[in-house]
Amino acid sequence: MTSISVINSPYSYQSLYGQIASGNKLTSAANGAAELAIAQKHESQIRGTDAATNNLKSGKDVLNISDAALSGISDYLQRIRELAVQASNTATVSDSDRKSIQKEIDQMKLGIQDIASQTQYNTKNLLDGSFGNGLQIASNANGDSITINQSTNSTLDALGIADFDVTGKFDLKTIDKALQKVNSNRSQGGAQSNRLDHAIRFNTYASLQSVSAKSRLADTDYPQAVSEMKKQQTLQTYAFMMQKRMMEDEARRVQNFWL
Repeated sequence: MTSISVINSPYSYQSLYGQIASGNKLTSAANGAAELAIAQKHESQIRGTDAATNNLKSGKDVLNISDAALSGISDYLQRIRELAVQASNTATVSDSDRKSIQKEIDQMKLGIQDIASQTQYNTKNLLDGSFGNGLQIASNANGDSITINQSTNSTLDALGIADFDVTGKFDLKTIDKALQKVNSNRSQGGAQSNRLDHAIRFNTYASLQSVSAKSRLADTDYPQAVSEMKKQQTLQTYAFMMQKRMMEDEARRVQNFWL
């Protein structure tokens, strides 16, 4: 008895079900060895790029925290300068008044020192000079890095105002220089933040393109898969019918032989 088989197809019934259920047409290497290898490379690029984007966003968090803290220090310095100008008016301000003014200045200085010593990111101090020369951020899927110069030291000693006292001889330029240093640090941080924004935008675009490329290789083409499945079902039904007919014909031939 001759048997009839379903027409050969690169798609097995089980494979088609798996592709439709998972949305992935490369459920095994047999479905496309070359395509699977390329798709896995795209997957590595996608994951690496997304991880790098998270790194860059963490870097921006560092810069944003530093900028907010430096803004607070700048406010303190502006108030100290205002009080120092007031203390400079020897025509109406007495020594007793200057002592009162100095008490407020001392509180402002304590505020600056607190910000400098307590501003942290992930337990790392950012404004006391202990952060190091730079923060290395892995910025792309290949592990290349961008350096953030976060060596900002905004302690009273670093700003040169630890001994600032309006009850004796003082110079407003001391506060002006401290303000200039703080503003310069903020400006540098802002420029670095813009650089990270650019890198984040590039990574987002690169990841999107890699996802698109992988999708073309690995994602199930549902219309094609469903059409192929219906074709397989039709061929299988036809094969069963022909097999049954051949068996019936064979049975009749045997019966006629014995009659």
